Amino acid sequence: MPKHGKKYRAAAQKVDFDKKYELKEAIGLAKESNSEKFDESVDVAIRLSLDPRKADQNIRGSVVLPKGTGKKFRVLVFAKGEKESEARAAGAEEVGGEDLVAKIQGGWMEFDRVVATPDMMGQVGKLGKVLGPRGLMPNPKTGTVTFDVKQAIEQIQAGKVDYRVDKAGIIHASLGKASFTVDDLEENFQALMAALIKAKPASSKGHYVKGVAVSTTMGVGVRVAYTPN
Repeated sequence: MPKHGKKYRAAAQKVDFDKKYELKEAIGLAKESNSEKFDESVDVAIRLSLDPRKADQNIRGSVVLPKGTGKKFRVLVFAKGEKESEARAAGAEEVGGEDLVAKIQGGWMEFDRVVATPDMMGQVGKLGKVLGPRGLMPNPKTGTVTFDVKQAIEQIQAGKVDYRVDKAGIIHASLGKASFTVDDLEENFQALMAALIKAKPASSKGHYVKGVAVSTTMGVGVRVAYTPN
């Protein structure tokens, strides 16, 4: 059993784990267990009425959180020619083609997000086994396979988060940092939920949102009584 710090134990004593809290209260309780050592992320887990084994229910996409994520990302871009120059001007950490493929195949992973122009995907496909398991493989559905590399980089830095349902039908995402206000975290949550509800497949039956919980990275999980607006 891991040993928890005083803040975690104090916060855990305030949480009734059998109760579902209103969103603002749940976020506030989760924030209270943030470590004093660093500014943790506030994360959400959303259980949806989906069967990811069915192609039309294996939803994925992205949304720009209105209050951002509180993070600065190192963006790697696969592009050439004019698009390579555009990516560098937009603030990409690394830009290239075959050279970057070889560098990553050699074990280099000093980046947080990956964008690629469509004409580079033949080369990027060689990295599927490396980038795929880490959730870094560029994909048109998340806006990371595009010729508009400038917009893609700007959206990532503005607070774009990608979402994808896992094998258990759960979406995991970050809502921002524990230092954010409750109102800002709530606004980000509502933006994420609006995107998920818009992405609801027609074949999903019953209550779409089956459960919601918020927590900091290493903090207490608090269940949310969620009702769509």
